[in-house]
Amino acid sequence: MRLGRTFFSLYFLIIATFIIFSWLLDEVWSSYLEQDIESYTGYKTMLAAVGDYLQQHPEEQWPALVAKTAKKYQLPLSLVSLKSLTKKDPIHLKSLQQGNTHVYYSDDEVVIHYRIEQSPYVLNLGPAKMPSRPRYEAIIRILIFILLGFVIFIWVWPLSKDLDALKKATISFGKGEFNSQAANAKTTTVAPMINAFNMMAARIKRLIDAHKELTSAVSHELRTPLARTKFALQMLSTIKEESKREKYLQQIHNDVNELDELINEMLIYAAFDSDKPKLTIDKTNIAELVTELVNHYEQFTGVLTIENKVQNLMIECDQHFITRALHNYISNAIKYGNNRILIKLFTLSNTLVICVEDNGEGVSDEFKAVIFDAFSRGDQSRNKETGGFGLGLAIVKRIIEWHGGHVNVEDSKLGGAAFSFILPIKQPK
Repeated sequence: MRLGRTFFSLYFLIIATFIIFSWLLDEVWSSYLEQDIESYTGYKTMLAAVGDYLQQHPEEQWPALVAKTAKKYQLPLSLVSLKSLTKKDPIHLKSLQQGNTHVYYSDDEVVIHYRIEQSPYVLNLGPAKMPSRPRYEAIIRILIFILLGFVIFIWVWPLSKDLDALKKATISFGKGEFNSQAANAKTTTVAPMINAFNMMAARIKRLIDAHKELTSAVSHELRTPLARTKFALQMLSTIKEESKREKYLQQIHNDVNELDELINEMLIYAAFDSDKPKLTIDKTNIAELVTELVNHYEQFTGVLTIENKVQNLMIECDQHFITRALHNYISNAIKYGNNRILIKLFTLSNTLVICVEDNGEGVSDEFKAVIFDAFSRGDQSRNKETGGFGLGLAIVKRIIEWHGGHVNVEDSKLGGAAFSFILPIKQPK
């Protein structure tokens, strides 16, 4: 399997971090050693005492006395001439001239020189091993880094695969492949990003599809009355009979009204389909709201009945928008029913259900799935005589979604369709 660039980037970044951290530890350790070497105060004091002791004896006895002291205390102590010492390293002479004691360290060894005053000799303590980490600690550290490298590999590998999948899906989506979806993440770290991307992609796709559908529907809706108006205008230029001219003028008037109605409906839907407006939530007696709305349909010659099973239930909602949603349901029932409408109010699992039924021809099972979409019409020919523009139910759906509810359509026992919306019951505060 080919390792991706993302994997190498993450893996080497983390490994480099550990290497730098290890190097910093070594630097700190070296600094500690230097400070430790410079702090050999006890050895300096001892050498000064030995120097004072030697000065109490003749110089010819000094080598023997130094050898005896070294043997007694088991120290690498020796007596060397200052000339021979500075000949090897002139820096020693300068250091010893500035002070009687000089600590000299190189690689893993350390030596302490003490110049005996008013003599050509130097006491030499060393070389001795410089303090260092025990060998087993170094081995343990190497093993820890190997283990960390293995653990990091196991952690970074699925992480990099998720990021690569997200990157590929993003690139595909950017190229216009709006069906692109990133595969489900295998790591909890990347999962929120992938879920957010997939939700965003799905939302954008729905918006683009809705825009295409809206454009197609609007062009179809506009084309029909415009074509009829164009034909009527052509006929007016050739007809001289007043009665026929009046007929075509009336047709033009009707088509203009239809266009005006379509534009108004589109503007309303566009406003409803945009961001959620600020709702005016009030305590509302839902039965009184329905009754008041039904009173506005006095011109309806059929039978309009209210079946109230909620009594005086109070809910929190925006009265204006709920009235608009219910109005669209009732208008739909009047348009497609056969002069009989039943409005039912009841509760179900702490929700309020308002159902508007009619005794019309009903809705086919295939059309139920899309009937609440914008410009959805059961009659695909979009004959104006069969109904409106297919925006009324889409507006109802949007309003109910704003209130945290949902819409539904079923077959009615009256023989037609039963449109309902379900709202959560929020107890007034």
